[in-house]
Amino acid sequence: MSAIFIMIGASLLLAIGFLIAFIWSVKSNQYEDDYTPSVRMLFDNTTIQETKQETNNNTKKTK
Repeated sequence: MSAIFIMIGASLLLAIGFLIAFIWSVKSNQYEDDYTPSVRMLFDNTTIQETKQETNNNTKKTK
């Protein structure tokens, strides 16, 4: 019988841990952009690389 109480306590601690992790991820805007990942595969990879290079060059120029 005491094993049941230990299992219930452990499952409640685990559930609370997952709830805290979920609340933290929502508050840190992990779910803010839900459109871009679905269309990211439609873009050409070279365009993304060129954009990254342009932003890197712009940041180097400003420094």
